[in-house]
Amino acid sequence: MIRRALTGALRRAASGFRVVSVTGPRQSGKTTLVRQVFPRHAYVSLEVPDDRRQALEDPRGFLDRFPGPVILDEAQRAPDLFSYIQTIVDEHPRPGRFVLTGSSNFLLMRTITQSLAGRCAVLHLHPFSRAELEGRAALDALALGRSPVRGVRKPRAVLDEVLFRGGYPSVQGRGIEPRRWFQSYVETYVERDVRQLLRVGDLETFERFLRVGAARSGQLLNLSSLAADVGITHPTARAWISILQTSFLVLLMRPYFRNVGKRMTKSPKLYWLDSGLLCYLLGIRSPAELSAHPLRGAVFESFVVSELVKSFTHRGEIPPLSFWRDRTGKEIDVLVESAREPVTMEIKAGKTVAGDALANLHHWQTMRGGSAGPAALIYGGDRTSVHLGVLLLPWWRI
Repeated sequence: MIRRALTGALRRAASGFRVVSVTGPRQSGKTTLVRQVFPRHAYVSLEVPDDRRQALEDPRGFLDRFPGPVILDEAQRAPDLFSYIQTIVDEHPRPGRFVLTGSSNFLLMRTITQSLAGRCAVLHLHPFSRAELEGRAALDALALGRSPVRGVRKPRAVLDEVLFRGGYPSVQGRGIEPRRWFQSYVETYVERDVRQLLRVGDLETFERFLRVGAARSGQLLNLSSLAADVGITHPTARAWISILQTSFLVLLMRPYFRNVGKRMTKSPKLYWLDSGLLCYLLGIRSPAELSAHPLRGAVFESFVVSELVKSFTHRGEIPPLSFWRDRTGKEIDVLVESAREPVTMEIKAGKTVAGDALANLHHWQTMRGGSAGPAALIYGGDRTSVHLGVLLLPWWRI
């Protein structure tokens, strides 16, 4: 059994909050995690038609079946339960009474906000990180350049194989061919989640939207261009991107400004949060094909960003990630914000570091003067070193 990094945050939340919710994409391991962490809790899945029917038609009677702690899987399928849960936990305010899971962050968060505000801890579980698969601690991005990176051995895994498979548990170690699994995953996601949330009538157009959007991973999000290429309206493209975001399939990374208000008025960058799913949507059929693909750099960048997201989210923290771009087009791929100066990162898929790879980091340092903060380049090679004040970090150390 692979230990999930969210375990500690989940146990701490259950010791202080009456209700704990774990959300994340379908098949990320939420049910396995909560049943492992809370083996003495009763368990019921609202995917089961009989249980869901009772929860919808007789919520009080349904909850009376569980006098003690209980896990309610896919809790958003019966939103009326939440008002009754509120009454129960207010009358008997013991921590960890209800553990909820859900694959739709939008539906689950809406019901939590309406009924369980202040009573519920909200945690997010993504597919496996590389650190989880290798049984080690994740990289502390905020410590880069401030403390040495130690204790990580180079794995046997080959980078293109890692990128091609991604992190979903079902694709790891079960002999399942990734493309076949991702095909089923996309079809299930389209049929169930999208139809439920958006009432999409033209599924073929939505699948085209997924593939066109995948080709834009790592780029500034231009909804007008995306909508035109797919053949949909701008409001439809906005709604569909929002669903991908609330389903934990994509990240919209905001630009870095000292003026926080400006972040909401400038275009974000779009990242797909699983490199295996991204490869499938791009039509990449094997690791060998990925190695020569023109979008390999974008796949690698998306992978690194995803690993950074997981390193924070699986500790129960909101990822403080942004990017920076000036008017001349100079760009820093990732800034990890903190109370001090942000950690700046560039991401390059190559095994060697080209002469101009550090140019934007050095530009940032020159522009900021004595308060530039630490800088790192995460790349597809093997050696860890420091060059001109920048930490060069191999991909397998994140």
